Amino acid sequence: MKQPRRKWTALILLLSLGSSLCGAEPVRPNILFIFADDWGRCASAYSKLDGAGTFNDVVQTPNFDRVAAEGVLFRRAFVSAPSCTPCRSALLSGQHFWRTGRGAILQGAVWDDAIPAYPMLLQKSGYHMGESYKVWSPGTPADAPYGGGKYAYEKGRRFNQFSENATKMVANGKTIESAKQELYSEIKTNFDTFLNNRTTSQPFCYWFGPTNVHRKWIRGSGKALWNIEPELLKGKLPPFFPDVPEIREDFADYLGEVQALDASIGILLKKLEEIGELDSTLIVISGDHGPPGFPHGKCNLYDFGSSVSLAMRWGNRSRGRVVDDLVSLTDLAPTFLELAGVEIPSTMTGRSLVKQLTSDKSGQVDPTRTEVFIGRERHVENARADFMPYPQRSIRTRDYSYIINFKPDRWPLGDPYRLNSDKEPTAEEITENTRTTLPDEDAGPSKAWLVGNRKDPQWKPFFERAYAKRPREELYDLRTDPHQMSNVAGDGKYASVRQELEKRLLDELTKTGDPRMIDDGRFFETPPMSGPLR
Repeated sequence: MKQPRRKWTALILLLSLGSSLCGAEPVRPNILFIFADDWGRCASAYSKLDGAGTFNDVVQTPNFDRVAAEGVLFRRAFVSAPSCTPCRSALLSGQHFWRTGRGAILQGAVWDDAIPAYPMLLQKSGYHMGESYKVWSPGTPADAPYGGGKYAYEKGRRFNQFSENATKMVANGKTIESAKQELYSEIKTNFDTFLNNRTTSQPFCYWFGPTNVHRKWIRGSGKALWNIEPELLKGKLPPFFPDVPEIREDFADYLGEVQALDASIGILLKKLEEIGELDSTLIVISGDHGPPGFPHGKCNLYDFGSSVSLAMRWGNRSRGRVVDDLVSLTDLAPTFLELAGVEIPSTMTGRSLVKQLTSDKSGQVDPTRTEVFIGRERHVENARADFMPYPQRSIRTRDYSYIINFKPDRWPLGDPYRLNSDKEPTAEEITENTRTTLPDEDAGPSKAWLVGNRKDPQWKPFFERAYAKRPREELYDLRTDPHQMSNVAGDGKYASVRQELEKRLLDELTKTGDPRMIDDGRFFETPPMSGPLR
């Protein structure tokens, strides 16, 4: 059931009028949206929720934690699709990713200008719009208010290769701290320029989209730049990771980039404090999917790939609460529009989070928020030699995760190119180029290690769990199996649960016009490009 829109819009307009007459803080908030590439549910704030013994014990994110402590921390936030472009298409449009046409894929994506996008609607309502770094790249028109052109504020992009640039500067004689400060100054300059370009009293909407958490990183940078000791991760990695030094180091480097991201959050918060607009700004912080180049991460519908960090702060309205409602990032667009007093398009399947943001309750705020829907089609265009996607849909409830793999004959993370041949890819190739083999999983040391050790009896199960073909249905009991390791779809004890979840999932796909349900998914089964792979 959708939130009552007209009532909220009228209330906001009434409050806006009242506040302007008495000189109080304007109700139409500024919106600072911090949305990091490839950043999953990874923040020290979650360590307190999940208990000791996870990688969130090791990472330190004081600025994200501050926003969570002064606002709302969402325990169960999920993306619509664990791939950058379809996730962003869903977020911008406030709809399930499968309703965004060719925006539902990565390679070959084209934005459909007929789809309402929340930045365009905010811009029309008088907001000062801007963005830095990544918003929605493929096919974005130069003058589109959802990214690029006159809305881009970028005096530099070196922060996006944080460990690479910081490492170079240190090698050339700078101290680690001075190298970091030089990269941070870029963020401040971008934000300052954006703010200086607005008119007096004009509310702003700024999208800060750093890509440094996306690969690649400098090997060993987690320890060298951030003092993250890889051995601290021993026994704290998810059980689908081989807990070996090479993978611990790789994940420590990932955590280093997360801490660089967190430092950038602090710079933006400090600026808002300096200009006296911290409490009149809605701050939302999240990421587009789980970690890249690791098992179960990016491009997977398991929690490690599809659950993300999410914290929101809006003045003194709700401090230090943890919300257990299942929420989707498609819910952000209607949230922004409702708070701005803009009518929410009827096409949006997302539901506003204003209730969760302004409530004084913790735990389950809205009893109807008991499920989210996640899916995937195409990521890398040549992940399979025939250019076919890997279609998946999932319903995630509090207790269960149910997944349909519509084409179980295909490789979930792409074809195992050159494996078991006389020209097997080298570890260096797999580390440097995602298209070398199993292309839907990003290149990196962890992937190279798994491929190189796939025949070892000790590690073969880890390789197969990540890359082998999967059954048509997967069902996980999250109460006893939070890491989704044991598929119980064929267990008779769960027959009624499986049937109920299948019906709820298929009903949602049908109701919302998922092209995957029409003519055997012909829309998604038609490659956007063709030609020989090699």
